[in-house]
Amino acid sequence: MERANVVVIDHPVIQTKLTELRDYTSDHRKFRALLEEIASLMVYEVTRDWPTTARPVQTPLERTTGRVLARRVTLVPILRAGLGMAEGVLRLLPDARMGHLGVYRNEQTLEPISYYQKLPPDIAATEVLLIDPMLATGGSALAAVQFLKGAGVGSIRFVCLVAAPEGIAALHHQHPEVPIFCAAIDRQLNERGFILPGLGDAGDRIFGT
Repeated sequence: MERANVVVIDHPVIQTKLTELRDYTSDHRKFRALLEEIASLMVYEVTRDWPTTARPVQTPLERTTGRVLARRVTLVPILRAGLGMAEGVLRLLPDARMGHLGVYRNEQTLEPISYYQKLPPDIAATEVLLIDPMLATGGSALAAVQFLKGAGVGSIRFVCLVAAPEGIAALHHQHPEVPIFCAAIDRQLNERGFILPGLGDAGDRIFGT
């Protein structure tokens, strides 16, 4: 399902795993495994229209021409919860490099606070997947996209599991050209900025904190 630069990947297998992920009885081990699996499955749709280039290849029988990705890939998880999706994405894109952006949300003001940035030096010449399980207020995503643009990145895709309408609106107000890929658009945010029905605190559930 697609709307205004938002792609909801509603594949039945992804939706089944997302339902298990939402369940509050799933412990951190199961939550982590499900998160990695869903992230891996989403990669197919997220990368569907990436450019490819021809490459000759010798099969056991003859020489032919295949297709490979035209550009290198950089995976950028927003710390800390984004790390929970990284291994799943790398399973499909094992040659991708990884950058890291540390952003956390002030629980009182809900404003993003940046505390760490480390990116590959040639990131501007690559396809970038910015990943975080949740798009809630959009504050962390906005800060991350702005930083990536400052580093010269021109091709950014934001990948999350669950998005709130408020977060989608905030990200597209500032960066309308950045596509959002998610497995679900949930109802709304509560007064604390948590997504309803959501997953709870993804970072806490990933790391058992």
